[in-house]
Amino acid sequence: MKRMISGTLLILLMTAISFGCQAMTEEAGAKQGTAYYVAANGNDKHPGTKQKPFRTLKKAASIAKAGTTVYMRGGTYKERLIVRHSGTKKAPVVFQAYGKEKPVISGASLKGNQADGGLVKLDQKSYITLKGLTVGHIKTNKEDVTPIGIFITGSGKGVKLLNNRVYDIQTTHQNGNAHGIAVYGTKAPAAIEDIEIKGNTVEKLKLGFSEALVLNGNVKKFRVTHNTVRHTDNIGIDLIGFENVAPSKKYDQVRNGVVSRNKVYEITSVGNPAYGKDISAGGIYVDGGKDIVIDHNISHHNDLGIEVTSEHKGKMAERIRIEHNQVYLNRYTGISIGGYDKKRGGTTNTTISHNILYKNDTAGLEGGQLLMQYQSVNNRITNNIMTASASHYLVVNLYEVNKKNTFQKNVYDDRKGAKASQWVWRGKWLEGYKTYRSKSGQDKGSAHLNPQFVNEKKYDFRLKASSPAKKIIGS
Repeated sequence: MKRMISGTLLILLMTAISFGCQAMTEEAGAKQGTAYYVAANGNDKHPGTKQKPFRTLKKAASIAKAGTTVYMRGGTYKERLIVRHSGTKKAPVVFQAYGKEKPVISGASLKGNQADGGLVKLDQKSYITLKGLTVGHIKTNKEDVTPIGIFITGSGKGVKLLNNRVYDIQTTHQNGNAHGIAVYGTKAPAAIEDIEIKGNTVEKLKLGFSEALVLNGNVKKFRVTHNTVRHTDNIGIDLIGFENVAPSKKYDQVRNGVVSRNKVYEITSVGNPAYGKDISAGGIYVDGGKDIVIDHNISHHNDLGIEVTSEHKGKMAERIRIEHNQVYLNRYTGISIGGYDKKRGGTTNTTISHNILYKNDTAGLEGGQLLMQYQSVNNRITNNIMTASASHYLVVNLYEVNKKNTFQKNVYDDRKGAKASQWVWRGKWLEGYKTYRSKSGQDKGSAHLNPQFVNEKKYDFRLKASSPAKKIIGS
């Protein structure tokens, strides 16, 4: 998918370090193990105790050093949270909701260029935990303003985003950009690494050319797990390389991470001012990343379920493992690999295995269950179950250059019968499962049969004890 990065965001990345350095001269920090409290009815002249809390996040952040936990009481905070100091591995800095209360960091009062950048921002920070916060209500109609809910940039280690909610972040400009959570590794060789993004809900976003939850540039050793991303008008989870975010091409690539057990749904670019009527937003997208595991996710009712490629000509997404995912009822296709046209890069050395691809291609665009676009080379597709939608397309391999791909031990399922199934193999349309097998020379040990799901109407894709698919794909 085409993407733009606003000039203001790039300026923000360049100026953030000096801003952070100024912050280091502020008030002396807390002792290790200190707890402070902030409340909407507090006072910054207070000592920050539970009984006499601070009023502003600015005050708490100015003194929250290694070992400090800042407890945020319920209420609305109409200001940014700019994290001023790093923690250590044994003594992180923690900002978290107090008990079951719901603190909201709101950008509703920010005007014009004030809406640019992160409502919550970590620049060159390590060992920070944000837990149980709600971040949202920020909107722009300006092209050069990029609103972001939580923004992590520069380099750093040990950041954790746990059980937060990010919502109502919007750009309405035709060439605009916005993010829910953005992690930009802008240094080299130092990376943003050992980052955990777990249990967050990211929803109700208007993103323009950008993405709901994105890692971009020099980011490595990450875990994005157990999150819910929904109701947005562009890509859900995105892992990006080759966009000149990092100053060295050697390090300008998200890598060595895991995207697991996330739920991503109701994502479409239709109606997005940047895309009009295009059906092109992926639930989970690797754009130029490498050495990434995408497993046990559920991606449904999006434009594309999972997409892996590089948007940059001559570059590849490589060594991606797409395993044990449930991908169903997406509009264009279930899983897509390869560049969306000949001006892009492609996908190589990637494994697609043990996935359920169920009745995708609901818009009848002939993307099928598995779409292989430009430069899909040397990939393995094994032990998957693919059930056709009303379009009847199962595997759609569009280009003659797509070579050295191996299909084995897959189960194919067209409820109108094997003869009704539709295929494209290296640019040639084929009808019927036997014809596909004969012409492609692929799918040794595969079969066309009803896999017998436990309850597909309720999207329970476990196999019945009597399922013949078990002998092919394993239990």
